[in-house]
Amino acid sequence: MHAFDVLGDPVRRRILELLANGEMTSGAVCAVVQEEFGISQPAVSQHLKVLRDNGFATVRPEGTRRLYAVNPAPLRDVDEWLDRFRRFWTPHLDALGTELARGKRERRLKEQRSDQ
Repeated sequence: MHAFDVLGDPVRRRILELLANGEMTSGAVCAVVQEEFGISQPAVSQHLKVLRDNGFATVRPEGTRRLYAVNPAPLRDVDEWLDRFRRFWTPHLDALGTELARGKRERRLKEQRSDQ
């Protein structure tokens, strides 16, 4: 399965977001995803399996629990692929940052003038 096929599913993206905060048990992942998406435990388990089988997540047993974590390697591959497209949005984001800073500066100067 191609990386974007794996990441194209909102449930799998949400699972990776959860795991980005650190290891989680499969039960904890299931509880959050079931609540947010209204899908069954077996469906969540299937999404975890897809992430695991495609290298996006790792799993390790700890007693009777299974702990899942993000495997960053495939995400680096995605980031490298996206790198060739950054030129399309980076200048716009830089310009936005400049405008936000200019607006903050103008508000601060206005407040300073009104305080005097």
